[in-house]
Amino acid sequence: MFPPPIIAIVDDDAGVRASLSSLMRALGYAVRGYAHGQALLDDSQQPPPACIISDVQMPVLDGEQLQAQLRARGAVPPMIFLTAFPTPVVEQRVRAAGAVAFLRKPVDADALAGCLQQLLEAGDHTKVCPGEPSV
Repeated sequence: MFPPPIIAIVDDDAGVRASLSSLMRALGYAVRGYAHGQALLDDSQQPPPACIISDVQMPVLDGEQLQAQLRARGAVPPMIFLTAFPTPVVEQRVRAAGAVAFLRKPVDADALAGCLQQLLEAGDHTKVCPGEPSV
């Protein structure tokens, strides 16, 4: 049997990290949590995640900067962005850089679960996840 896919949760709010981690575990995924993008980048000893769920606005290294750093390294797993402050400009930038979803906080658990299922089980990283609210 294969190990479950690893989902990286990157959010400066410990409560959001904990609730998303619980949801991911309940869905059968392995989880690694990070308080900001730099913490994920510094964790190079771990295998790369199958998907990154990241807040947009964070201290140290925000979600957009994380995406740019990963692109510069040539290794960007599918990224799902979450934000409490959605703007069309930010959504356009992260989608243009390859984000598969841009979801508003509080995130709908069913929409997020469906998005992950499409990405990881169907292996389709090119389509926008269904049902996510865009700005």
